[in-house]
Amino acid sequence: MSGQPNSRLSDLFGLAGWSKGELARLVNRQAAAMGHPQLSTDTSRVRRWIDMGEIPRDPVPRVLAALFTERLGRVVTIEDLGLVRHGRAGKRQGDGNAENPDGVPWAPERTAAVLTEFTGMDLMLNRRGLVGAGVALTAGSALSSAMYDWLHTDPALTAEAPQFDDPLHADPAGFDRYEAAPIGSQEIEELERSVEVFRAWDAARGGGLQRKAVVGQLNEVGGMLAYRHPEHLQRRLWGVAANLAVLAGWMSHDVGLEPTAQKYFVIAAHAAREGGDRPRAGEALSRAARQMVHLGRPDDALDLMKLAQSGSGDQVLPRTKAMLYTIEAWAQASMGKGQAMRRTLGQAEDLFVSDRGDVPPPSWMQTFKEEDLYGMQALAYRTLAEHEPGAAVHAQHYAEKALALRNDGRERSKIFDHLSMASACFIADDPEQADRYARLALMAMGSNSSRRTWDRLGQMYRLTAEYSNYPKINELREEIRLALPKTKGKGGSSARA
Repeated sequence: MSGQPNSRLSDLFGLAGWSKGELARLVNRQAAAMGHPQLSTDTSRVRRWIDMGEIPRDPVPRVLAALFTERLGRVVTIEDLGLVRHGRAGKRQGDGNAENPDGVPWAPERTAAVLTEFTGMDLMLNRRGLVGAGVALTAGSALSSAMYDWLHTDPALTAEAPQFDDPLHADPAGFDRYEAAPIGSQEIEELERSVEVFRAWDAARGGGLQRKAVVGQLNEVGGMLAYRHPEHLQRRLWGVAANLAVLAGWMSHDVGLEPTAQKYFVIAAHAAREGGDRPRAGEALSRAARQMVHLGRPDDALDLMKLAQSGSGDQVLPRTKAMLYTIEAWAQASMGKGQAMRRTLGQAEDLFVSDRGDVPPPSWMQTFKEEDLYGMQALAYRTLAEHEPGAAVHAQHYAEKALALRNDGRERSKIFDHLSMASACFIADDPEQADRYARLALMAMGSNSSRRTWDRLGQMYRLTAEYSNYPKINELREEIRLALPKTKGKGGSSARA
């Protein structure tokens, strides 16, 4: 017992609106449903948890996480409740304070538990049809400062991971536990192939339809990681976990579950580092940076990109560096920093062409091809054109080059290119061309579950107002109004201009 109030539990308790006696009764009822009928909690115990910082014994933290998750309609983990026992590791820097509200990084032995617990809660929300909205995103600067030292140290897989005397023993890994058992290289190969299938589906159709399947697969992998495998298999399993967590985060971002997405990106960075893959950890954080730019927070994105680039290590390939630079350039464009954006895009181009291809790229970089470089350049220039209209012509140039190469079934990327081109054409005073590309995007969006494409369409819709007296554009505006989702979203999902 710390003797200090548990402010995190207190804040969530206030949001939930329960009395202390009501929470005590709910804990007893939920514990019985989870197989612990002997548990008996009363009002005085709840008061000690909240007011005195007492951390109850297992399974109470998991029971509380399940109750708060259901009550608030978003994933609430043991970490979120401030109920983690730090044990022999002691209190680590960044276990949760005003500057570091998410309590990252967590101890290495907690990574599999956090992963399994969070995915289990996410699946529970899916099963019950609740919306995993959630609290505000953590600022990029807070994540960067919390994770900097951790990401720049070598992962001590053997030294820091939990060791079990009984080779068939696995530590409980939180809510929705997976019965851990040894697996071999063949099973891991199957998991790696499943990642490729999920990745291809996401690129083609958006994240909405397969998100639950990815989260479920990640939940099982988290349980597998609780078992101590030989080091070479454990590293590969951490790699699978990192890839699935990035996908779960990207799919969550794709459907507007922003705090959930950010948590998955952080989990992915932890998993990648535990597996010794620092470039993958950096790329996972770059996804969080892209999310920040999309949500109108480019300064936070730049903080995250500094960490992603510096923490990726010396083994990062030139093409991976090029990809990271394109995200930094997009953030700079969002801030109207045209000179810095052009310089950064120039570095990205130089790095991309310097990659001789003599080293096979990792699986997660195989989709960053020439058309993706052009697509990001088009997006950066289209974004800068909001500040410098003359940049629109460059956006058109790169969007055209990207579209000429799009032939691999990644429909979502093609939609984004069409929207970049349409927006650039509007800014460049070419409504005829803009109408053509906007309609191409609109036709493809009906079979895509990506909310981000609708957000970007909403941004383009705003540019049509100037041309609303053109019959074709007025007709386009009406079609967009009818097609846009009814819920309002960041970036203009509600067309009202």
